[in-house]
Amino acid sequence: MKNSNPILLIEDNETEASAIKKALKAIGVKNKVLHFRNAVNAMDHLLIGDNENPSVILLDLHKPIMGGIEFLQERIKHEDLRALPVVVLSASKAERDKMESYRLNICAYMMKPIDQTQFVNVIKAIDLYWRINQAF
Repeated sequence: MKNSNPILLIEDNETEASAIKKALKAIGVKNKVLHFRNAVNAMDHLLIGDNENPSVILLDLHKPIMGGIEFLQERIKHEDLRALPVVVLSASKAERDKMESYRLNICAYMMKPIDQTQFVNVIKAIDLYWRINQAF
């Protein structure tokens, strides 16, 4: 990521969270990763005015307590959070999940890869997107 703001990762599966963190490290992303296992705690963090806004939110859709779609719905209710970039990382191939996520103003919807090499490739694509986007 081009700026130094943290990356906010919302992922309840520890194995997948670890794979994402390893992939970020493998491609040289130095941003701090704030990992939340549920979307409620992540939303609480975002709503605290003293916290630095993340450079990007990496969001798993299917989680306990508050699902990813619910998180996105809550996010757009808050003007300060509405513009925060969100990339959905999901195992869901359901078209309704993709369409609803985009309707709720995400930047990208990416399928969760199966192995670490694929995780690195997905994270590289996200990083490249951000570098190009921030250049303008």
